[in-house]
Amino acid sequence: MPHKNKIISAVDHVVEHPDVWTRRLAKSKWGDRIPHIEGAPNGSDYWIVDGRIMPLADSARVGALLPDRAAAPARWEEISDVAYVPAGRLQAMDRDGIDRAVLYPMVAGFSGEIFAALKDPDLELACVQAYNDWLVEDWASVSSRFIPQCLVPIAPVSATVAEIKRAVQSGHRGVIFPAAPMHRRDVPHINSSDYDPVWATCQELDVPLCFHAGSAPELFQFPPSPNLAPALAAALRSVTRPASAVFDLANILFSRILLRFSKLKVVFAESTIGWGTFFLEYADHQYDQDHCNYELKPSEMFRRQCYLTAWYDPVKLNARHIGAKNILWATNFPTANSTWPDSQTFVTHCLKGMTDDERRQIVWENATRLYKIDDN
Repeated sequence: MPHKNKIISAVDHVVEHPDVWTRRLAKSKWGDRIPHIEGAPNGSDYWIVDGRIMPLADSARVGALLPDRAAAPARWEEISDVAYVPAGRLQAMDRDGIDRAVLYPMVAGFSGEIFAALKDPDLELACVQAYNDWLVEDWASVSSRFIPQCLVPIAPVSATVAEIKRAVQSGHRGVIFPAAPMHRRDVPHINSSDYDPVWATCQELDVPLCFHAGSAPELFQFPPSPNLAPALAAALRSVTRPASAVFDLANILFSRILLRFSKLKVVFAESTIGWGTFFLEYADHQYDQDHCNYELKPSEMFRRQCYLTAWYDPVKLNARHIGAKNILWATNFPTANSTWPDSQTFVTHCLKGMTDDERRQIVWENATRLYKIDDN
């Protein structure tokens, strides 16, 4: 049966296969520093990235594919191949009525923050290049329904720019960057002019800069207490992650980055939109109160250059203030908060009362323009 709504999911995740880096990085050069999976004595698996141990549950968030969404996989064998095999993913998209999926990583961090914390810039570059090549070779080449976005090294900036150019030339449509790189390792503050070549390159190549919520969880997310039940801890993390996008957006709007790069487009992935109405109103108020005297008010910069993502929110009320052209639809597959396999129902319910033109903008047209997707 054909699905009612034609949908582009602006936020989906790939789960990186264990051989992504072991197959592409030379063991003779990098040894055990290569990201890889090992087994613990208790039978569970974990990733090791340059000595950093990451529980599988933290790097393979596939709750939507598990019988209990609050559960987490302990071993690689417990992860459905829908998470890491393109053919299986296409079938899952068909079941949900999703035409295209814009892809974000997991092991590397939703915003690439895990690799950004690597102290060796040469290893960081090798890891992001391996991921970028894998995403194009193993996913985008399989189907044009997958929209790849590249990771980049956060330093030196010359390497960041070079990798953006290389990745975009190979087919990547967006640039993923941690919103607070200075908290990953000793690099300049994101507002420093040191990063101007990065913003200029994104603007010149007409690819969006993408900040995924939660890229600095130790700073912008309330940590669960040790005695909190696992299900409640998971719920707390899921709720505070989108809320952390408030900090990311506030900084971008008051940093003058958007004024200096007026054609740069910025996506705040897994952000939700409900808080955006309050935020834009208050940001404009404070702009006036503190006599900021920028060329544009925060809300004007936002509407010209920024996008929030929705997936469960009642959209009509907030779209009046945020703007339908500034909202992207997402399924967040395969994380526990994903709307899969009921995304069609969510779209119908959440976009109730909106015009057909507004609906098309949010679920299809905005992403089509932003990522230069063939509208067929």
